[in-house]
Amino acid sequence: MKVHPFNKRISPKVVRLEDNEKSYDDSDDEHDQQYVSKAALNAKAKSLLSVRETLPVYQNSDVILEHIRGNKVTILIGETGSGKSTQIPQLLLQEATRGGIKGAIAVTQPRRVAAINLATRVAEEYGCNVGSTVGYSVRFDNRTHATKTKLKYLTDGMLLRELMLDRKLKEYKVVMIDEAHERTILTDLILGFLKHLLLTTRPDLKVVVMSATLQAEKFSHFFENAPILFVEGRKFPVETFYVSQACDDIVDATVRCCVQLNSGEQLGDILCFLPGQEEIDKVVDILNKVSDHLGAGVPRLVALPLYAALPPAAQTKVFEPVSGFRRKIIVSTNIAETSVTIAGVKYVVDSGLRKCKVWRHQLGLSTLLTVPISKASAAQRSGRAGRESAGKCFRIYTEQDYGRLPDQSEPEIARCDVTAPLLMLKQLGVADLVNWKWLEHPGRDAIVQALQELYMLGALDDAGNITSDGRTMALLPLAPHLSRVLIEAHKNGCLSPVLDIISCLSVENLMLNPPPELRDDINARRLAQCPRGSYYGDLIMLKELYDLYVQLSSPHDRKHWCAQMAISARGFRSVIKVRAQLQGYVNSLKWHAQTTSIPLPADKAEIANILKSFLTGFPKNTAIGMPDRSYRTTLHGETISIHPSSLLFSASYSVSPIKELPSSRAPAILYTEYVFTVKGYARCVSRLELEWLQQLRPTALSKQAL
Repeated sequence: MKVHPFNKRISPKVVRLEDNEKSYDDSDDEHDQQYVSKAALNAKAKSLLSVRETLPVYQNSDVILEHIRGNKVTILIGETGSGKSTQIPQLLLQEATRGGIKGAIAVTQPRRVAAINLATRVAEEYGCNVGSTVGYSVRFDNRTHATKTKLKYLTDGMLLRELMLDRKLKEYKVVMIDEAHERTILTDLILGFLKHLLLTTRPDLKVVVMSATLQAEKFSHFFENAPILFVEGRKFPVETFYVSQACDDIVDATVRCCVQLNSGEQLGDILCFLPGQEEIDKVVDILNKVSDHLGAGVPRLVALPLYAALPPAAQTKVFEPVSGFRRKIIVSTNIAETSVTIAGVKYVVDSGLRKCKVWRHQLGLSTLLTVPISKASAAQRSGRAGRESAGKCFRIYTEQDYGRLPDQSEPEIARCDVTAPLLMLKQLGVADLVNWKWLEHPGRDAIVQALQELYMLGALDDAGNITSDGRTMALLPLAPHLSRVLIEAHKNGCLSPVLDIISCLSVENLMLNPPPELRDDINARRLAQCPRGSYYGDLIMLKELYDLYVQLSSPHDRKHWCAQMAISARGFRSVIKVRAQLQGYVNSLKWHAQTTSIPLPADKAEIANILKSFLTGFPKNTAIGMPDRSYRTTLHGETISIHPSSLLFSASYSVSPIKELPSSRAPAILYTEYVFTVKGYARCVSRLELEWLQQLRPTALSKQAL
C-alpha cells in the first residue's frame, strides 16, 4: 500500500477498509464514575474485549496505525458505530505505552456530553478509572491527572483555552479532531492553529482528523493532500418514503406518522428528528397521552425526548430497552444524527428541519432560525434505521423538496458572528486575519464588521492592536460583549450582582416556556416575586430569582420553587457552577472587588450602575420608545416589540408592587437577544433612561461609525 508524505502535493489516496461483522456503537451509555478496584476494572475490560473485536477499526488497526505513524496528518472517514472515537485513541495509547509515542493524546469533541461519555467508555475498555490514564476536561468538570493521564477527551473550547496558555501544545504528541464534519467555529479554528503549528514550531505533532461524512477532500487539501482512510461499517438497506404534499404542522404530521407506523409495522423502535426542544416536548407529550387510547392489538408507545439541554439521567433513558408489548419512540434534535447510536431503532421519521443561529449583518444580531437540512444530513438520518437490520425512513417532506436541499450544511463560520474567534486570534498574536489559515474563510465583510465590533467594545485600539481590556476579555470564558460588561461592572463597583446575572445568562433554557393554560399564573408569580424586575426588566429579574434560589437550602424546596416559577432546576444548578467558575477567573485577575454573591441592592443608583454596565457591553442593542407606544432601534430605526416572555411585557399591564417604582412605560430599552418570527422581538429586555443613552451612547456611536 502506497503512503503519501505530508509535504508532497499529489492527489489523495483513498484506502477502503471493510468489515463483515455487525457494527456496534460504543459511545452511548453513561457509566458510574466512582473509583473501582483494579480487579473489577480488569474483569470489565476483558468482558468488553469481545465487543471491541467486532468493530471495523479494531479489525483494521494495523493499517490505521501504519498510516498515522507515517504521516503528519491522517484524514479518517468512519461511519458511526465503526469505533473510530474509542478504538483509535486506544491504539495510540497502547503505542505510547510501548514507547512508540512520547507525549499525551488529545481527542476533541464538539459536545461536552460526548467527551464525558467517550472517556468513561474508553476507561472501562482500557481497564482504568476515569481520571487516571484516561480522563476528560470539559467546562465545570476536569477529571485528569497531571502526570498519569495520557489520553484526554476534551471539548474544542477547552483545547483552544489550553492553546492560549501554551502556544506549542507541548503536552501533546497526537491531537485528534473528532466529529470534524460538524464544522463548528471552534473546530475550524483548531484546524487552522494545528496547520500553523505543523508548518512552524511543531513539525513532530501528529494530527488525526475524524469525520462521519465524506468531506474528506476538503480536509485533505487543507492539510496539503494528506492521505484519506475510509472505514466502512456494515449497513443494512433502508427503504425511504416521502409524503405526497408538504405539511404545515410538523408536530401533527410527526404524531400521525408515528401512530400509523405503530399500527402497521412490525416491532422496532422509532427515531424522530425534529428541529427543537419545543416541538420535541409537544410530540412526546401527545404520543404518551395517545398511547393509553390505542387498541389492544397495538404496541403501547413509550415516547422519550433527546436534546442537549436535557438532564443526563433523562438522556440515558433513550438507550434503555423497553420490555413487554411496547415500542420506544425517541424524539430528538440533530444530536442523534452522528453523535450517538441507539440500539433497537428500525424506523426513522425525519422532519427535514433543524435549528441554527444565523448572524444578520444588517442588524448586527444573531437570530435562531428553523431551516431545512442538507442532503448529507438526510442521508445520515435515514442511515440510523439500518444499523442492526433492514429499516424504513419516513420523510415528512416531498421528494421534490428533497431535490432542492443543499448537498452539505453550511459551516458555522459562514453564518455566525466571528467577533469572539477574531478576539482569540488577536490574543494569540495573529496580525493578518484576512490571510490567516482559514479552513473556510468567513469573508472580508464579516471580518471587518467583527473588528469594528471589537473596537467599539474597547478590545482593540486605533491601530487594531489588542488592548489590555481586550486581553482580559479574551481570557474570560464569555462572549466579548459579556466580558466587556464584567469589566465595566468592576469599574462601576457592582461586580457581584453582575456576576450573578451573567451566570444566569450563560445557561440556556433557564427560563422555561409555561403551558398556555398556566402562563398567566406563572407570570403573576414572577411579577410578585420580582418587584424590582417588574420595573427595571429581565436582567434585574434574573438577579432577584438568583437571590431567591440561593436562599433556599433544601434541594426539595429548590426543585419545588423552580417548578412553581417555570424555571429549569437543572439550569439553576448549572448557574451556580458557572458563578463559581467566573468568580475564580475574576479572583485570578486580582481586581480586589467584592465577588461573593450579595443580595440585590435597593438603592436606585446602584441598580442603575448594573444596567449601565450592560449598556456598555450591548450599546447597539437599544431602542427608544415612540409616541405610538412602539420602540425604534437606535442603530437602524427599525420597529421592534418587547417579547411576551419578558417581564416588562407583563408589567406594562399591571401595577408595580413597589410604591417608589410606579408603573410607567420604559422610555428606552436594552435587549440581549433579537428574535424574528412574524416581526422583530426584543428578548431579555431591561429599562433604560434616556439620559443613560446620552451619557454612554455617543462613544459607541462614534466608534461604530468608523
